[in-house]
Amino acid sequence: MPSSVKKQADWFVSTKEMTKEALKLSFQMNRQYTLSKDQYTATMHDNFMALSLAVRDRIVERWIKTQQGYHKKNVRRVYYLSMEFLIGRLMGNNMYNLGIEKHVDDALDELGLDMELVREEEVDAGLGNGGLGRLAACFLDSMASLGIPAHGYGIRYDYGIFNQKIKDGFQVELPDEWLRSGNPWEFARPENTVKICFYGKIENDPKGKHKWVNTQDVLAVPYDFPVPGYKNDVVNTLRLWSARGTEEFDFDYFKSGGYEQAVYKKILSENISKVLYPSDDISQGKELRLKQEYFFTAASMADILRRFKSENSSLKDLAKKIVIQLNDTHPTLAIVELMRLLLDEYDFEWQAAWDITTKVFAYTNHTLMPEALECWGIDLFEKLLPRHLQIIYDINAHFLKAISLRYPGDNDRLRRMSIIEEGQPKKVRMAYLAIIGSSFVNGVSKLHSELLKEKLFKDFYEFYPEKFNNKTNGITQRRWLLKANPRLSSLLMDKVGEGWVMDLNKLEKLNTFKNNKAFREQWMGIKKQNKESLVRYINSSMSIKLDPESIFDVQIKRIHEYKRQILFAFYVISQYLRLKHNPKEFIYPRTFMIGGKAAPSYAMAKLTIKFINSIADIINHDKSVNAKIKLVFLENYRVSLAEKIFPASDLSEQISTAGTEASGTGNMKFMMNGALTIGTLDGANIEMADVVGDENIFIFGLKAQEVEALKHKGYHPQQYIDKSPMLKEIFKLIQSGFFSPQDAKLFAPIAQSLMQYDNYLVCADFESYCQTQDEVSRMYLNKDEWAKKSIINVAQSGYFSSDRTIREYAKELWNIPVSN
Repeated sequence: MPSSVKKQADWFVSTKEMTKEALKLSFQMNRQYTLSKDQYTATMHDNFMALSLAVRDRIVERWIKTQQGYHKKNVRRVYYLSMEFLIGRLMGNNMYNLGIEKHVDDALDELGLDMELVREEEVDAGLGNGGLGRLAACFLDSMASLGIPAHGYGIRYDYGIFNQKIKDGFQVELPDEWLRSGNPWEFARPENTVKICFYGKIENDPKGKHKWVNTQDVLAVPYDFPVPGYKNDVVNTLRLWSARGTEEFDFDYFKSGGYEQAVYKKILSENISKVLYPSDDISQGKELRLKQEYFFTAASMADILRRFKSENSSLKDLAKKIVIQLNDTHPTLAIVELMRLLLDEYDFEWQAAWDITTKVFAYTNHTLMPEALECWGIDLFEKLLPRHLQIIYDINAHFLKAISLRYPGDNDRLRRMSIIEEGQPKKVRMAYLAIIGSSFVNGVSKLHSELLKEKLFKDFYEFYPEKFNNKTNGITQRRWLLKANPRLSSLLMDKVGEGWVMDLNKLEKLNTFKNNKAFREQWMGIKKQNKESLVRYINSSMSIKLDPESIFDVQIKRIHEYKRQILFAFYVISQYLRLKHNPKEFIYPRTFMIGGKAAPSYAMAKLTIKFINSIADIINHDKSVNAKIKLVFLENYRVSLAEKIFPASDLSEQISTAGTEASGTGNMKFMMNGALTIGTLDGANIEMADVVGDENIFIFGLKAQEVEALKHKGYHPQQYIDKSPMLKEIFKLIQSGFFSPQDAKLFAPIAQSLMQYDNYLVCADFESYCQTQDEVSRMYLNKDEWAKKSIINVAQSGYFSSDRTIREYAKELWNIPVSN
């Protein structure tokens, strides 16, 4: 080898090493030669891009080797289909998983740069609305860290979940232009573009074969994101699809001067991947949403079969080599699309195609809300996906025949279980289709899974008892503890070693320190430092000064009536009134924090945000109370902000009406960072209480069975209001316009809804909630005892690692070995 070539090769290798010097060199080379900038002209964003490329380079070689290994070994793979992947910022996560964060910090320091300032340049990839999308991101991290051959599939939305601004207390939605300045973590793969068909009609050839003709077509262009595992050289793939027009523009329109019309079809096609959750309160929004679901599932199925055929000869063996996990009902069309491909493209007979399909798919349900189970009108389905509707009718006919054989003469059961919901208009029940077409159906907490079997899908459980199981959700400790809470992580490393990063159960060793007074003081010292960091952030971004010595009492999640932000707001009002009327009864200062986004068309949720901000405006400007209590609405809640909030929180609000929250994962993030939970026995709260003990969690309110019994008997919220002097006063204040002096009737819908219906039993649980909150305050007076409970919560958080969840999926549902 010529010496010049050898030097070049040695230089290239040296720039990819995992050392401080190599990272420093790689950063400088990327900044100069890729971005054409130097230390004088580079902006902070340029520095972020240069660092991202340096980190990415070290991922890529491992990525290629991983995928080559999967191909050579022809491994069994899991494909995870989800409409949402709330991946947030990737720089920190990628550095931690590569194990180079310290080297990067040192390299930037020598270059005169602050790593935290560089990292703050990254924009959150808000490709999800909340828990569903964040769970998907955690699962991808765990699958890579456990060495499971896995691929995620979703949509590369041009605009993710909207940016939230608070103006005069109201939520204002602004576009989330996360791609505006480029995205260093994605790779376009135009060679794997897939054509997706819509509309058209079905013709039958003389042999009875179905042909879908006269379609309007859209191109699905894949973009790949590497997903590195934790220090194991495994890098899996998240593939997101972007919509493109089949033609750039119409030359006939262009030549005749119709410039806008010339690109109309292109714009219309590309709307499919423009925005996460288009408004579905109008027919165009519903159609676009269904288009999105078919677009990404059809593209994914084509890609899965392409990959399978590159390594295998017969589609009859499909179920031996792949499993497809449906993350909620949104990807259910993948079942129908695989049937269409097998029947129409590969000439399978019906029963053979159905046998393969039902062995390939597994379905995770994420909701107990009947209204959240997707149903699509027959007319829309027939217009948009005519062939798929035919196949759904055929699936339903076969299924109902099986039901009638098992339960002869039970026409009511046939009606209840039919995929087609009779009515005006007729609808396709997607959850039913998902159950029928999958080999397994799981809930995401023990209570949720039991309620699925006992209530929501009772008929299906009786027919398919072997299909139903539970897989309690989890979160990745690498993102939500190692990365989000470096101060606490450093202490954990010092006391119990590094093993917890891959086996969170090792944190149980912390229990040996819970009675050590010096350790408890060190523990609370770290909590105080985290609180002070959050105080500085809030002061700089919102100009609000907070007391880090107060209890940080936090509820952050999607704004929804069942999550009961109103209950929390009522408690805040009660503490305000307590200070005004009987200040000696007040126990301990608190800082109340609420954050979350309301769906743009959800009027009551948006009014709740205004209500909270109006309460905050009164409390925070009342000098007689604001030294004791403050209320802050945290604007634009997102993953990167969550990483600041969880480590600083003392009390975690998990107060949904029992029987409504499937699992929750925010509760786990709080717990893992040492916050204590106040909550109902709902979702995963039940399992949290089991692992920490009743004395280390604050449980209040009605249980799920009691909620149902009360509603069955007849719930009258006014009875509870009449019994509670505090509730009476709160309602009087709302009705008098105390919180809205410019418009006395502004919050009347909130009061009227609670007084007349109170669907989520705010009034019924209010007194129990307030009493339990008093227990919290009294407990916090004993900081030593509080520290002990906090330590226990972290020590017992191992069960809530997504690694445990994924191990259960792999062993019990996917039949895929776990290497780590």
